[in-house]
Amino acid sequence: MTATDAVPYDPTEPALPEAKMHLAMPNAPVAAKVHASRLCMKGKSASFIRHVEIDVSGTSLEGSFLAGQSFGVIPAGTDTHGKPHKVRLYSLASPSWGEDGHGRVIATTPKRVIAEREPQKEGDDAEDHGLFLGVCSNWLCDRRPGDAIDVSGPNGKRFLLPSDPSKHDYLFLATGTGVAPFRGFLMELLLGPPADSPAAATWKRCESRIEFVMGSPYTSDLLYDDLLRELSDKHPNFRYHPVVSRELRADGGKGEYVHHYIDRQLEHLPGAMDLLHSPQTLMYMCGLAGMQVGVFQMLARRGIGGFTKVADELAEKPVTTWSTEDIKRRVRPTHRCMLEVY
Repeated sequence: MTATDAVPYDPTEPALPEAKMHLAMPNAPVAAKVHASRLCMKGKSASFIRHVEIDVSGTSLEGSFLAGQSFGVIPAGTDTHGKPHKVRLYSLASPSWGEDGHGRVIATTPKRVIAEREPQKEGDDAEDHGLFLGVCSNWLCDRRPGDAIDVSGPNGKRFLLPSDPSKHDYLFLATGTGVAPFRGFLMELLLGPPADSPAAATWKRCESRIEFVMGSPYTSDLLYDDLLRELSDKHPNFRYHPVVSRELRADGGKGEYVHHYIDRQLEHLPGAMDLLHSPQTLMYMCGLAGMQVGVFQMLARRGIGGFTKVADELAEKPVTTWSTEDIKRRVRPTHRCMLEVY
């Protein structure tokens, strides 16, 4: 390739750090232990979601994670076929220097799965409404400090902050336990490491604009709400927007989802349109699969580009006619849109 053939440098493309991957495989996990576990709900809730810290010191995973990555947990015991349980992935809720400042303690945000049984395949008993407990998250939530836990990872090399965060502005969108990576991001961008952390010597507080929209069904389901409000009060470049779908808003309006809130606020929130139209802005979405559908359709309807690529056959149709399946199959995120849905 000659100099004239070289692809021109695009300053709007995020330069991501090189992430370590798969240092511990699911078939050869490291032996870690639970460091701490506590509920992280805001008051009483019908859900049970815990902040679980895991000590990986002395293993290949110590100091090996970047905020935004995930790791695997292999629960003890066997499945209904007598085989060892398979690995489950959990988003990291810690900054790159971990909960302790040295990368020895990582954290995540597991939600207990408690539901009645329903037929899943032909032959299942349609009258069996016994209680079903999810395998891994319940097992993880049951662990006590000091309990052994098998961990694999790291996983993920895309859902990361840029190497130089100051070069971009940010729109963070989360639902439910999708808040986990954003806790790590915000601690890394705004709080910084402890004074005795090796990372303290080079860390600089990010002064870029950061907007975080957090969706949940009820106010009681807002995770890490106290921390997020504290950060918003302390840092003028960060704004926290809790969005509740099953309660009336403060102004008496109906509850809404993340994309409804953004659409409604675009005309009222100072600089909202500028943020979305700026080529320096990065969008991160983490949470339940389907959140991106409403967001992508709203962006297209508003004529906001840069975050998505729309297939030609879909672009020719009116946005109001796009179906959920159309969007899932024919709209893709660009390098300025980091998507982590489950």
